[in-house]
Amino acid sequence: MLTSLTTNFIAKLKRRDETAWFELWETFGPVVRAQLAKWGRGRIGSETVRDLSQETMTALSESIDRYDPARGARFSTWLLAIAKHVLGDEMDRRNAQKRGGTKRPAELDESWMAASAGTGVDDAYEAAVFRAKVEAAIRMVEKECDFMDFSIYRMRVLDGTPGKEVAAALGTSEPTVSRRLAKVRDKLRDRLAEVITTYSFTEEERAEAARNGLVLKPKDAPVGADEALFDEAIAEIYHQQMELRRLDQATRLDR
Repeated sequence: MLTSLTTNFIAKLKRRDETAWFELWETFGPVVRAQLAKWGRGRIGSETVRDLSQETMTALSESIDRYDPARGARFSTWLLAIAKHVLGDEMDRRNAQKRGGTKRPAELDESWMAASAGTGVDDAYEAAVFRAKVEAAIRMVEKECDFMDFSIYRMRVLDGTPGKEVAAALGTSEPTVSRRLAKVRDKLRDRLAEVITTYSFTEEERAEAARNGLVLKPKDAPVGADEALFDEAIAEIYHQQMELRRLDQATRLDR
């Protein structure tokens, strides 16, 4: 069953809310482009990949009304199935042109809605979708936090700078660094829960944080659990996502 956060987001997409569309594009665009490039390697260029990723986002919105949560599809499956459909249409069109004819766009096969649909989902793709959600939560927190607070978080967690060095660089004490770090960490937990819920269609997806080492509710953590483990998991995910963005940017500039 879809949550209120998810249905509110879907409603914004239906209304063509520019903010919702931008966030969807900003969050999952690199993942979609990477998957399209993987499927079309040797057959389509970087410009076509960019065009098809935009078409995927458009088709995604247009398919919302046909989504049946009772059939068990994940958000990631929905996104992947539409990207695969868009790429298939492009390849069919090209093949038809080679034969001197035309090809009408095919209807989206709704079998993807089933939880067991064979859409070619693999662990690498699922991990990329989850990392995109984490990055989205980090962006939200950066916008909401005091500049100094997030600077401390970036230096201490994302850059891996020792607390003593962070304190010296900012002219403050280590206890202050720890206090401000905890403040940002708590806010990030809240935003992670919100983002994961928004972009999740199933309970399995909503449980992804714990499977990736991110305990969103400290009271649910095992006895003796170290906050450093949460920070380490965030840092690892963040750096993997930044590498995806670096590769995506390099491809987009390669004309």
